[in-house]
Amino acid sequence: MSLYAKGLTTGEISAHFAEVYGASLSKDRISVITDRVIEEMNDWTSRPLLPIYAAIFIDAIHIKVRDGQVANRAFYAALGVDLKGQRDVLGIWAGTDGRGESAKYWMSVLTELKNRGLQDAFFIVCDGLKGLLDSANAVFPEAIIQTCLIHLIRGTFRYASRKYWDQISRDLKPIYTAPSPDAAWNAFEEFEEKWGKPYPAISTLWRDAWEHFIPFLDYDVEISKVLCSTNSIESLNARYRRAVNAKGHFPNEQSALKTLYLVTRSLDPKGTG
Repeated sequence: MSLYAKGLTTGEISAHFAEVYGASLSKDRISVITDRVIEEMNDWTSRPLLPIYAAIFIDAIHIKVRDGQVANRAFYAALGVDLKGQRDVLGIWAGTDGRGESAKYWMSVLTELKNRGLQDAFFIVCDGLKGLLDSANAVFPEAIIQTCLIHLIRGTFRYASRKYWDQISRDLKPIYTAPSPDAAWNAFEEFEEKWGKPYPAISTLWRDAWEHFIPFLDYDVEISKVLCSTNSIESLNARYRRAVNAKGHFPNEQSALKTLYLVTRSLDPKGTG
């Protein structure tokens, strides 16, 4: 189970047992052993949740799955932070097709979380995927939706020449380190005066995102540092990607979910929750 969670294929695990222990263990046998976790995974993905979470971080990663032919599939993950500050992976879901991350599918994920007992969250932190903000608001209308600052900055660089990235990065900093939303807007106007004419798309990007960019500025720095980005779930996704990249691609959806679940389970090596 541990080797599988670290991204080794069944063939590599078989070879490892032969080399280290002199034991013969077929790839099919290893698949049967690791499949024993599926029932546990199904119980985990349908378990009841707490009624209130301080924050929910949501993000998706893309995994190659062979379904007729190898194609990228979006796999969705949600990380909750409860009122005591404990982090909990609320679930992992396989997207329905190869068209990439979908705001419509996110709505079904959030609806499922609600059906499992999650009544509300103070904050939902997500990237700027088109339609996702509306989906989150539809399911949890009282929650504050925070757009990830890191994704916004990355989006800014996509519209600018690389030679100006350092200057733009310096000029953006007064916006997201401002002491208040009003101060941030003043800093943005100064930024726009300098960069709006050569790169009008950057101005449009920030203006469109502004309502859901500024909520974190209302809070103390300790809280705002956590809320301003999806870093909390990005670190989880990094663990997922390491295991996924080691395998290359998966024969089916269940095989991919099994790996992601085992990675999730291995994040708690002491068994303390």
